[in-house]
Amino acid sequence: MKKLLKILYIVYFALFVVMFESCVPLSKFNEQKKKLEDFEKENNELNLTNQQLQLDNTEMSARIDVLQKELAALRADSARHAKEIAELKINSRQLENSLHDMTVAADALKRGSQREISELMSKLEASRSDLQKRENEMFKLSNQITEKQLNLLKMEQELESRNKRLVELEKIVSRQDSAVRDLRNKVSAALVGLENDGLTVSIRHGKVYVSLEEQLLFKSGSIVVDPAGVNALRRLAVILEQNPDISITIEGHTDNVPLIAGSAIPDNWDLSVRRATSIVRILLSSAKISPERLTAAGRGEFVPVDPANTPTARQKNRRTEIILMPKLDELFQMLE
Repeated sequence: MKKLLKILYIVYFALFVVMFESCVPLSKFNEQKKKLEDFEKENNELNLTNQQLQLDNTEMSARIDVLQKELAALRADSARHAKEIAELKINSRQLENSLHDMTVAADALKRGSQREISELMSKLEASRSDLQKRENEMFKLSNQITEKQLNLLKMEQELESRNKRLVELEKIVSRQDSAVRDLRNKVSAALVGLENDGLTVSIRHGKVYVSLEEQLLFKSGSIVVDPAGVNALRRLAVILEQNPDISITIEGHTDNVPLIAGSAIPDNWDLSVRRATSIVRILLSSAKISPERLTAAGRGEFVPVDPANTPTARQKNRRTEIILMPKLDELFQMLE
């Protein structure tokens, strides 16, 4: 279940990043924002459903244990009552035989005690009444046992069905994790040799992050990608073309230093967006990648990797992140 929560968090975090932060027209932004809210609502409902499933499974297991103990007790009672009924039947037959003998003797001798006969008849009737009562209790216990067995079977089947669903979800999550690791390895192989030039490839929240420092792509304040950066992006584009099921988000990030007043680019928001858009154009021109897979987003100075207000921290924060996420259609279908 931890894996399930992890992938749900991955899904909606990715949707949040892609849909909320994308640099798109206002109408499309509102549409994406509405989808994000719907996905967040669905994510909360799924989390609640997942928690309720776990709680229900725990309660059902406890209930099954209680029912099994009750069933064992009922079976023991049934066996004890059956033994008592058998003994009563034997006693009843013995009383009937005694009464018969006494009746024969009374007829033969034409004498006897009516009081003794009445007492024996009363005992016989009481014995028969007790026997009938115990047989009724036995029948009632038998019905209770049957009902509890049916309830136990139903609960066991429901628990088995839920466990099967959890196993299937874990398998899907495992396949998604494997796909992310495989994608990370392919990207790392394609960009080998650039790690010391300001490029890192990592896995975070179930997605592959290709982080490129400003020095690899842009000059200070520029939105034009340097030749070295273009070369790296073209190598990456080949991998993205070969993996059409990967969604791609390009996020531009800046430091917290304001731009020079009067420049063509008014602020860090605009700078980060334009840089992301420049990278989108290079990827599209370098390989056959469907534009629908790409999202350009500007985060400005508001998602720093190092919050310290130092030259080293600001250098780290000036970066572009290309976020790659496998499609989760199979997982969504399973959750539905």
